[in-house]
Amino acid sequence: MTKDFQIVVTGASGFVAKNVRKYLSERNVKLISISRKNFKKFKNETKIVSRNYDEKIILPKIKNSLGLIHLVGIGKQSVKNDFNLINVEFTKKIVNLCKRGKIKKIVYTSGLGVSKKSSFGYFISKYQAEQLIIKSGLDYTIFRPSYIVGNDDLLTKYLKTQIKKGEIQIPGSGKYSIQPIYINDVSQILYKSLIEKKFKKQILDLVGLESFTFQKYVMLFSKTTKTRIKNINLESAYHAAISNPNNEFGVDDLNLLIGDFKGNHKKLQNMSKISFQSINELLDSGRLL
Repeated sequence: MTKDFQIVVTGASGFVAKNVRKYLSERNVKLISISRKNFKKFKNETKIVSRNYDEKIILPKIKNSLGLIHLVGIGKQSVKNDFNLINVEFTKKIVNLCKRGKIKKIVYTSGLGVSKKSSFGYFISKYQAEQLIIKSGLDYTIFRPSYIVGNDDLLTKYLKTQIKKGEIQIPGSGKYSIQPIYINDVSQILYKSLIEKKFKKQILDLVGLESFTFQKYVMLFSKTTKTRIKNINLESAYHAAISNPNNEFGVDDLNLLIGDFKGNHKKLQNMSKISFQSINELLDSGRLL
């Protein structure tokens, strides 16, 4: 039976959004899903493709929704898209849509390590977006994810591409840590944050139970292949990021990776009451390959 409420998802064509939408659709939640790019529609879903998120098109359809999951964002700047334009100004637009559409709850994915002490572009823009939401008067849950992994996330796709080339390059020592979380767990948590009152006005680290050095993660990911693992000079990696816009890692991608940020998984687990998928088991099974 279809639920008697609907949820809005922005950035519908992205990796996280596709999985969240699938999860909600399977649970008979009515969806209004919006993207600047075309995307495949699930059941119980109203699809909106609008490059500029045209208010005239969107507003009549989203009014009085239970909540909105805001998943639009960029991790790499370009001439056409900068952090302030997408992560800050676009969030301002979404907040205004929520207010005009009488949507009382917004769920936002920020970034692990974001704080008022942030000193580089990506984190500054995410912190400013958080502040817009916090000061909006809306109910909110802000999640700060490490790496969200599945079969089609950016990190997994990068490693698969490198495996096909026969060599995975690791910037610097690879001894910096990441705290990945499985996409199926993320989908469940985002849904819970909309329907359970204990998530009201919370800022939570969206991280898994296990922490890996990047070197260890790459070794576990590729262990059933004959892929060479090569550490490359960190300065050279930054030079490539600056000089080549098509480089796998942008400057801020590298800043995120080597930042060695630690998250509090216990608070998230205690609130969500779910059993997290072990990333170590996923890697061991080869299910991400």
